[in-house]
Amino acid sequence: MCGGERWGLGGVTVTAPPAVGSGPSGSSAAAAADSSRVKALGKPSNGGAPEDPRPSAMAVPIAVLDCDLLLYGRGHRTLDRFKLEDVTDEYLVSTYGFPRQFIYYLVDLLGASLSRPTQRSRAISPETQILAALGFYTSGSFQTRMGDAIGISQASMSRCVANVTEALVERASQFIHFPEDETAVQSLKDDFYGLAGMPGVLGVVDCTHVTIKAPNAEDLSYVNRKGLHSLNCLMVCDARGVLLSAETHWPGSLPDCTVLQRAALTNQFETELHKDGWLLGDSSFFLRTWLMTPLHIPETPAEYRYNMAHSATHNVIERTFRTIRSRFRCLDGSKGTLQYSPEKSSHIILACCVLHNISLEHGLDVWSSPAAGHMEQPEEEYEQMESMDSEACRIRQELLLTHFS
Repeated sequence: MCGGERWGLGGVTVTAPPAVGSGPSGSSAAAAADSSRVKALGKPSNGGAPEDPRPSAMAVPIAVLDCDLLLYGRGHRTLDRFKLEDVTDEYLVSTYGFPRQFIYYLVDLLGASLSRPTQRSRAISPETQILAALGFYTSGSFQTRMGDAIGISQASMSRCVANVTEALVERASQFIHFPEDETAVQSLKDDFYGLAGMPGVLGVVDCTHVTIKAPNAEDLSYVNRKGLHSLNCLMVCDARGVLLSAETHWPGSLPDCTVLQRAALTNQFETELHKDGWLLGDSSFFLRTWLMTPLHIPETPAEYRYNMAHSATHNVIERTFRTIRSRFRCLDGSKGTLQYSPEKSSHIILACCVLHNISLEHGLDVWSSPAAGHMEQPEEEYEQMESMDSEACRIRQELLLTHFS
């Protein structure tokens, strides 16, 4: 099949390129072959004589390569055109939300998970997969220009987001956890005490809703009090906004107090974690021995001071929610709801939480990103929860007398 002969194969005519050095017309024949790569079966290509329908052995692999190009097109032609070293940090931050060194760190962290075997002739590199996922997380949509920038199709963008999301979720416990050694625990308490004088605080807890598409018309378990389908996400953070716990899978119909009651966090604090400290939660939660809530109707100066310190300290989690939504626009609703099943949406939220903590480890301060554009609507109103736990009431009263009287 020298000189660019054509064979009909399976409804597609494939042109075999001439061998290198096969004649003076090699380059022109290659160009002609490139321009007429696909033809209808049965059309004459040799001066009017009908083509021999029997392909040679060489036609098969060439046909496979050409079909691969037809199926995956742009992705395989431009896969390696985008290089991190060819663009500025400013471009990377504006387009993908993070600077170069942070992206290199993710490549090292996730590379093994993203280099799994593939049936395709050329796999998408971990670097490209990570850029695609960061582009989605930070913009909130599969944009054609984003795929064009890194040389992949919109369908490939979706696959990349799925791959990177699962790789991050697999590492969630590595980056989201409570400190264990006594020195780190004491440092956690000291940081909180420095905010507003509230002692013994191990974290601030709250819930936030992320809207998702309706799973199906019959399932109302994800419909929240605003009539929107959502996931109710329970999170705990430290004084810097580092997430210590994140449960992102709870249906939106569940009130915050029910989510906490069923959460793994409750089991941790009731059976495993420190007995000499507590979380701070708002009035949507019940008072517990390990969860201090504000007083519903403060009366004494000490009670007012306690409530003021509680509010100032608990505000950290609200600021953290705003920053996460500002950094990861796929969560803030400005591009619409997450168009995935509840399970996949939960994983995307958790992946963003992991990235949030990693960014803090790399000095990308939680308060450095201005909260601009569309932001979360105010959470639904909740009832003031009155505690029936006498021991919890005693602990709060002792806290009032010891530190706020």
